[in-house]
Amino acid sequence: MTQHDAAPALLATLAERLGTAHVLTSPEDLAPHLVEWRGLYKGSALALVRPADTAEVAFAVAACAQAGVPVVAHGGNTGLVGGGVPTGGIVLSLTRLSDIRAIDPVNATITVEAGAILADVQAAADAAGMHFPLSLASEGSCRIGGNLATNAGGTGVLAYGNARDLVLGLEVVLADGRVWDGLKGLRKDNAGYDLKHLFIGAEGTLGIITGAVLKLFPKPVSRSVGFVGLASPRAALALFERLRAAAGPSLTAFEFLPRFGLEIVLKHLSGALPPLAGAHGCYALVEISTARPGADTASDLETMLGEALEEGLAEDATIAASEAQNAALWALRENLSDVQSLEGGSIKHDVSVPLSRLADFLETATAACEAAMPGLRVCAFGHFGDGNVHFNLSQPLGMDKAAFLAEWGRFNRIVHDIVHGMGGSIAAEHGIGLIKRDELGLYGDPVGLDLMRRIKAALDPHDILNPGKVVALSANPPAALPAG
Repeated sequence: MTQHDAAPALLATLAERLGTAHVLTSPEDLAPHLVEWRGLYKGSALALVRPADTAEVAFAVAACAQAGVPVVAHGGNTGLVGGGVPTGGIVLSLTRLSDIRAIDPVNATITVEAGAILADVQAAADAAGMHFPLSLASEGSCRIGGNLATNAGGTGVLAYGNARDLVLGLEVVLADGRVWDGLKGLRKDNAGYDLKHLFIGAEGTLGIITGAVLKLFPKPVSRSVGFVGLASPRAALALFERLRAAAGPSLTAFEFLPRFGLEIVLKHLSGALPPLAGAHGCYALVEISTARPGADTASDLETMLGEALEEGLAEDATIAASEAQNAALWALRENLSDVQSLEGGSIKHDVSVPLSRLADFLETATAACEAAMPGLRVCAFGHFGDGNVHFNLSQPLGMDKAAFLAEWGRFNRIVHDIVHGMGGSIAAEHGIGLIKRDELGLYGDPVGLDLMRRIKAALDPHDILNPGKVVALSANPPAALPAG
């Protein structure tokens, strides 16, 4: 029996339990869930299902498993690698599971449902006098379940780690509809395998996260942001080493921008002002913050950057004098990805290399890509402090966009070969999804890939959870490169 044959009975079963208002099949209701934010892929689905709680999620998954119908979980649908695009089956939206279940200031934890919007979790922590440090450009719409399923990174990784590092416990619905209750707020628990890490970063292919116990931290009481002009990526790496040694854990962000990146932000972002008087080879946005009472981060940062200027390590620098100016400087970095689309086609690579190879990578990959296509504009930016670079390529001026994007595969070979040769990763923080599934097959360790397939087969033997994503099983078709 095909999924289309099973659909009428399955949808009737789901509607009886969840209510007809939460089992939607109209093209208008499905349309927003068939594509991701960048619009690189378009999928199909039988229905959009909106359970109200974990029990209804479990019921829906069990019913789909019995019918042999695939399930793709959705949160804010802000993914960037095709990981949330359905290929038939049911889209299971977690947006109704949005409660903040508990806050424990003494244990420094917050327990949330998977559909909670990241900004709401941040606000709830703040209201309790605590800090939840996961921060992304999409934090006003992305949801915790998706953040954990993709092991989101963001701007706080340098000081606080990836999403994985912020989780103490999980609640997960398995492929057969059973619920694993791992919602423990323990920092020490060696009672067997640490199962939560199977599901974090698995992109919904091993289980559907419905709840999480997250770590909280003391709220910073002093924060300062600086913007620095530098001659080269090597100078940026040297500045990072200097600030890391001087500031220690107070260095909470070190973001890298190329000259081209700042130029297009100033060109396209309404109200954006040049942060420095002249042009430089590249730039760094740095932030130090602390929860220590009485700290003066502005004075500390001024001293650090002043020494870097005196020694010729930096060419120019400015320090924000208010929270409004902090936000204005951050806007120059946070809007870079969006404004790049206004410059035409963009071939994107989300990669990481060891910190010691960052400058080598930027120089080598930039030279190789520019040699491969005259007029290509490299827009390499990102989380310099944790080795993550968004090595994006903007089309040459006047080139046809479709013709440029047709070169995606060729540039994957150039960039990913260099990353692999430097001991890096072709998927730093956005995940694998569809766009890098076959790339993972080329660059992943064969034993590691075999283990991943075995885990997938053990936890989801009928391949109903987000099939075809991350690792290709024998029945999965090849993943096409994006066309736009």
